[in-house]
Amino acid sequence: MNRISDDILFKVEKPGRYIGGEINSYIKDKEKIDIRYAFCFPDVYEVGMSHLGMKILYYILNEREDTYCERVFAPWPDMEELMRKNNIYLYGLESKEPIGNFDFIGFTLQYEMSYTNVLNMLNLAGLPVRASERGEDMPIIMCGGPCTYNPEPLWDIADLFCIGEAEEQINEVMDLYKNYKENKKEFLRNVCHIEGIYVPSLYEVYYNEDDTIKEFIPIYEDVPKKITKRIIKNFNDVVYPDKLIVPYTDIVHDRIVLETFRGCTRGCRFCQAGMIYRPVREKNTSKLLEQADKLIKNTGYSEVSLTSLSICDYSDLKNLVYNFIEKYEKKKVGVSLPSLRIDSFSVELINEIQKVRKTGLTFAPEAGSQRMRDVINKGVTEEDLMNSVKSAFLSGWSTIKLYFMIGLPYENVKDVEGIAEVSQKVVDEYFKTPKNVRKRGLKITVSTSIFVPKPFTAFQWSSQAKMEEIREKIKVLRSSIKSRNIVYNWHETPVSYMETAFARGDRKMCDVLVKAYEKGAKFDGWSEYFNFELWMEAFKECGVNSDFYIYRSRSYNETLPWDFIDIGVDKEFLIGENEKAKKALVTPDCRKGCKNCGVNVNLGGKCFEGSVFNKIQ
Repeated sequence: MNRISDDILFKVEKPGRYIGGEINSYIKDKEKIDIRYAFCFPDVYEVGMSHLGMKILYYILNEREDTYCERVFAPWPDMEELMRKNNIYLYGLESKEPIGNFDFIGFTLQYEMSYTNVLNMLNLAGLPVRASERGEDMPIIMCGGPCTYNPEPLWDIADLFCIGEAEEQINEVMDLYKNYKENKKEFLRNVCHIEGIYVPSLYEVYYNEDDTIKEFIPIYEDVPKKITKRIIKNFNDVVYPDKLIVPYTDIVHDRIVLETFRGCTRGCRFCQAGMIYRPVREKNTSKLLEQADKLIKNTGYSEVSLTSLSICDYSDLKNLVYNFIEKYEKKKVGVSLPSLRIDSFSVELINEIQKVRKTGLTFAPEAGSQRMRDVINKGVTEEDLMNSVKSAFLSGWSTIKLYFMIGLPYENVKDVEGIAEVSQKVVDEYFKTPKNVRKRGLKITVSTSIFVPKPFTAFQWSSQAKMEEIREKIKVLRSSIKSRNIVYNWHETPVSYMETAFARGDRKMCDVLVKAYEKGAKFDGWSEYFNFELWMEAFKECGVNSDFYIYRSRSYNETLPWDFIDIGVDKEFLIGENEKAKKALVTPDCRKGCKNCGVNVNLGGKCFEGSVFNKIQ
C-alpha cells in the first residue's frame, strides 16, 4: 500500500479535492482515539462539501474525545485510475490513512444514482462490496440519508441503516460500539435496539409467486418488527456546528448554511421530504442569529443561506431577515432564501435582501394547469404566480427560473401544454410592466424533471410514465414554447427510470446493483458516465424484470418493500390523499387545522407544541 504523493496530485484535474487540511477541519492524536470513523459522500468533493448533513455529523463526531471522524469523497475517474495504478487505497482527507483500517465507514445516501459509487468506494478501500462477504475484522458499513427510507436495494451492502435524523442517534451507536468493539456480530445483534436503526441481516423476506412480497420478518424474537424513524424532538437546542470547513477550491454551495426548521406542512403528494421530515420543528430567531454570528466569525464567509423545505413558512421570517440585515449590512454579509413559494413570496422581503447582494428568483409551480396543481396538492394558483412575477418585474428583476414536473399521475397532454402557456403568461406580464420600470434582458428558464414515485408519498402506489410517453410530452412542450425569451431544459428519461427502480425496489435490486457495478457502472448521476444499456444487461443477467418495479401500479393491500418502516404518517392517510388526487381535491396546509396524518399522535405529542415559536398565520 502506498500513500498519496505530490507526483500523483500534479497529474489530476483538481488536486484540491484530495489534499485536506482546510480551515476548521479536525486534526487529532490517533493514539488517544478509540473509534475511527470515515464519513463518505459518494460523489465528488464539490458536491459532498455542500451537504449540510455531513457538516453536522462531522462536527458532532469530532466533538467526542474518543472519536475521530474523517471525510471521504468519490475520486474522479482520473484520480481513481492513478490510485489503482499506484496501489493507493481510498483514504480519509484528514489523516491520509486507508479507511479500510477504520472502525466505521458511513455513507450518506442523498440520491439513488450514487449507489454504484458506494460500491466503488468500498472496492477502492480494499473491501468486499457485500456485507455477507466482509469479515469480523473489517469496518462496519452504515448508511443514512433520505434514500434509506427504502434501504432494501442495499440490504447486502450496508451492515446497518440509520433511519431518520442522526444527531442524537449517532452518539448512541458510538457509545454502544465501545462495548462490542471486538465482536462485530454481537454489536449488530444489539444495535438494532437503538430507535431508528435497521440491521438487514436480522430480517428475512419471503415472496409470493407473482414476485410481490409475502412476508418480512425478524429472525429473532427481540428484533423490532417495525423500525420507527428517529426524530429530534427539541430542534431548537439540537447540536449545530459553530464552525464549518472552508474549502480551498470552489464547491457547489460555497456559503454558510443555517437550518431554520425541519419538516413541512404543505402536503404535496409527490414530495417524499414533506412526509418523512414531519413534524415541523423550528429554531427561534435569537438562536439562529447567535449561530449565524459564530459561523461568520469562524469561517469568514460573506453569505448566509437560510435553509428549509420552504423558507417562507418560517413563522418569524421577516423579523429574522430584518435583524440579520441590520446587523450585517455594513459588513457586506448577505442572506439568501433558496426555497421560495409562489403563494408566500414577499417582494418587500427580497428587496431588503438585495441591499447587500442581488440574487436570482426561482419559483416551482410544478404543474402547468390548475387541475394538475390540485391533483398534486401544490396549493398555489396561476394568480399567485402572476402576482409574484409582476411584483418581481416591477422591482427590477428580469431573470426568473420556473420548475415543473412531467409524467405526474393523472396527467394528460393538455396539462403539459399548460406549462408553455403559463410560461408565456410570465413573459407577457413582463411586457405589461412599464418600460421605464422593467429591467432589460428578459430571460425565463423553464426546467422539467420527470416524476419518480417515492416511498411514503401519496403516489407511492403509482407507476412511472413510460419513456415513450415522457418523450412525446417533452416534444409537445418544446414545440409549444414560442417565445425567444424562454429557455427550456429537461431531464433525460433513462436516468429517471433507474431512480424509480431503486426508489421502489426490493432486495433483488441489490444483485442488479452489484452486477452493474461489476460491468463498469459508476458516477451514474453524471450524464457523461451514465450507461443505460449496461443497466439493462445487468437486469437481464440477474433475471430481474425492471418494468416490474417501474411501470406497475401497486394495490393498497400489497406489502411494499419499505412497509416495515414507521415514519409517523399513517398509510391510511396516504391512501386518502391518493384518492383525493384522483378527484383533484385539495388538502389544506396543516397549519390551518390538523389533517390527522398520524404524526400528531404517533410520535409523542402534537405537531406544533413547542416547535413553532411564533404566531401561526
